[in-house]
Amino acid sequence: MKTTLNFDDRLIREAKARAARDGETLTRLIERALRDYLRPARGPVRDFRAELLTKRGRAVAGVDLDDRGLLYERMDGRD
Repeated sequence: MKTTLNFDDRLIREAKARAARDGETLTRLIERALRDYLRPARGPVRDFRAELLTKRGRAVAGVDLDDRGLLYERMDGRD
């Protein structure tokens, strides 16, 4: 559908430059912006709280935590 809209000149210049950088037309940029704006909200954001699991233990003799390969071997049961 064709329609006529009046935009601020500076805004349209910026939008045209952005569309050119992104390799799309001004029409496509505006359509995408409208779709994003009209998309239904995802609902309220709930607070999230992570619960950390802490284990007690002792260091395993001969394991260097800075040696990833050796650590993976020990975790896999390969000595």
